[in-house]
Amino acid sequence: MPAFTLLIGQKNNSTWSLRAWLALRQTGADFHEEVAPLNSLAGRFVVANRSPTRLVPVLIHGDFLVWDSLAIIEYLAELYQSKGLWPDLANERAQARSICAEMHSGFPAIRSAMPMDIQADAQEVSAEGVVHEIERICVIWRELLQKSERRGPYLFGSWSAADAYFAPVVSRFETYRVDLDNVCRSYADAVLAWPSFIEWRADAVNEASTE
Repeated sequence: MPAFTLLIGQKNNSTWSLRAWLALRQTGADFHEEVAPLNSLAGRFVVANRSPTRLVPVLIHGDFLVWDSLAIIEYLAELYQSKGLWPDLANERAQARSICAEMHSGFPAIRSAMPMDIQADAQEVSAEGVVHEIERICVIWRELLQKSERRGPYLFGSWSAADAYFAPVVSRFETYRVDLDNVCRSYADAVLAWPSFIEWRADAVNEASTE
């Protein structure tokens, strides 16, 4: 099988890159990571020449390209069916895809007012639209975690792509000091303690210190 290359943006704030990176890491496959900082002219030039959409992430597999984080996850799920990128049960797979799609296209207030910035120590954001969207995310988490509490700490018990999709949200909630109830706090802590997320966060710290 040809080697993978994953083209991503800077780790401090590239949310879509984080989602694809976590999923690829979960497969256990070897891959080359190519970071193209979107906050630099050189990085944008690299992306413009490697990505059909001029956006990241892009998965390069031999001479084949897959772009968009959700498409990358679907491709990896087909290649690595035993790695649990989607839940085993059909109804849970449908739920997982539904909440990933909702995250993919929704929550504009959070995206605007609470950009992912792993290095920041920001103040809580209380704009009405943001509060409504935070409440919606917490409803999603609570409903799923109450069903999965006997199986594991993640949204569907065991890790799935849904957790990769919400990892940037967890990071935002940490940065902007969002007050969470015990159920949601426990989930956020599980994501923050996830070894792959710890690795990404450490890279983001190093990335910021060398800029």
